[in-house]
Amino acid sequence: MLKKTVTVLMTICVMYTFAQKNESISIFDRFSKRLSASFESNSQWYLKDSYVDNPNNPNQIGEERLRTTNFLRLDYQFSEKFSAGLQLESYTPENLLNMSNLYDEDLGLATYYLRYKTKKLDLTLGHFYEQFGSGLIFRAWEDRNLGINNALRGGRIKYALNDDISITTIYGNQRKGFELSDGYVFGVDNQINISNSFNIIPKGSLVIGFSYVGKKEKYDAVQNESSVNIPELVNAYSARINFTNGDFYSDVEYVLKSKDMRLKSITGTGIEFSEQETFEGSALLWTAGYSKKGFGLSYNFRRLENMRFFSERVFSDPLTNPTNQLSVNYLPALNKQHDYTLANIYLYQTQPGLTVQNYDPIVKAGEIGHFIDLFYNIKKGSFLGGKYGTKLNINMSYWASLDTQYNDPNSTGPITGDGLTYESDFFNFKNKLFSDINIEIRKKWNKKLSSIFTYINLFYNKSYLEGSFFDEVRSWIGVAESTYKFGGGKSVRLEIQHLSTNDDARNWMGGTAEYFFNSKFGIYLNDSYNYETSNVPTDTKVHFYNFGGSYVSGASRLALNYGRQRGGLLCVGGVCRQVSPNTGLTLNFTTTF
Repeated sequence: MLKKTVTVLMTICVMYTFAQKNESISIFDRFSKRLSASFESNSQWYLKDSYVDNPNNPNQIGEERLRTTNFLRLDYQFSEKFSAGLQLESYTPENLLNMSNLYDEDLGLATYYLRYKTKKLDLTLGHFYEQFGSGLIFRAWEDRNLGINNALRGGRIKYALNDDISITTIYGNQRKGFELSDGYVFGVDNQINISNSFNIIPKGSLVIGFSYVGKKEKYDAVQNESSVNIPELVNAYSARINFTNGDFYSDVEYVLKSKDMRLKSITGTGIEFSEQETFEGSALLWTAGYSKKGFGLSYNFRRLENMRFFSERVFSDPLTNPTNQLSVNYLPALNKQHDYTLANIYLYQTQPGLTVQNYDPIVKAGEIGHFIDLFYNIKKGSFLGGKYGTKLNINMSYWASLDTQYNDPNSTGPITGDGLTYESDFFNFKNKLFSDINIEIRKKWNKKLSSIFTYINLFYNKSYLEGSFFDEVRSWIGVAESTYKFGGGKSVRLEIQHLSTNDDARNWMGGTAEYFFNSKFGIYLNDSYNYETSNVPTDTKVHFYNFGGSYVSGASRLALNYGRQRGGLLCVGGVCRQVSPNTGLTLNFTTTF
């Protein structure tokens, strides 16, 4: 069946291409106007390297050195109300390094849907993406760079009673590679614009929302003497308020997750759960801000406790599921996301889960912290602004683990974690995990030359976040870059970076040179070098270089580069996955038609 589907799709594409050259065929002209398509291909050819193949850097590449991922998405609008689509994916001969092994088809039908939409009703059957509130309780989404696709296959109904009241219901199984999760996910979300209904805030709005998400999954108890009834149904409830008035806004969301079993300490013998105790989870998010011309200030506070939420419990272990497959909710790290290589050596990952382990700290229950962001445009003509003005951005974040007090019934013997219980302080920031202060200055010197200067000072609790023998890392990073535009699309960009730490990997330097011949074609070269090291054999005076280029034509982009990757965390939008050290050639191609 799949081969027939692929054959039909290939025939359609060929006919579409032919129709583009023969405008007299009106049927294909009408077809092409209703069809939208996109194609993305990512290929990597991994090469042997003395650094990558060093025993101190275990190589996970395996025998297959050439790996590719390919995505073909087709969407067709039958009429104003009806549309349909599908996505084909190919992972041959294997998926890219460090991606989930759930995606293993040479060619497979990954997602498909049929949709009916009017002004009031939006009905989808098949695979769909959706988000309730900020995503604390539910988000079905796709990010190909991270190897995540948590689409639900089932049904979604969105209904607008009027301009102020809307209801969304969902039901289905999550995508699990090319299969489906054993657990079912279902829920409802409703949103009410009170300010419009009662005309109470003429220059702003007040919107409230309520959500429910349930996950049902069977579980067979291992310990017959278990005194706790393991729930097959886990419920999550949320309430939120979104308020705006002129230049000010404030959003608050609270989530409560019903009791569920938790992971025991990781012993290396497989995933184990505690069947003696079950625990609730909760999340609180508050965002506030003020903005006007030339000035913006935002504040984010978040507290997470036992909020790892998966449609299958076995996927809740971050060690065996580093790419967060089958996650029901969305919990990105709330701190500055950087583009610079040295600024991405010490990256903070959200710590939302509940685990008990047989070493200090005994209980890891979640995180608490905040993130502040300030933008200010210094006026043109002032002493600091100069002729073209100056843009200033200052932001800072602070994150700590929840402070817990636990009761261990096996305190006279080895800690098994079976019957251990705990309580956590609601508002305690003392167990510091991560903090950073970032200062960025953007300055335009004349019509052709502009610069960016960045200073970063950060703290990273490596022993807690990575289980490393290094306790705490303190570092600062300095970056300076300038871009000169020649005209006609030609430009050159130069960048230098430096990282200094109190210990750990010690001192790094890096730089980038980039040149665009025109608005379509550009090349680049960058390098990061750990020129002064401590006792860290994996990062001992090695150049991590990359060079390549990209070409853009219309809606198509082709990029080719070669180099060595250090390894560590790769983060997109605050969500991260581990990347192994590797050296090789990378080819990326995207197009829409």
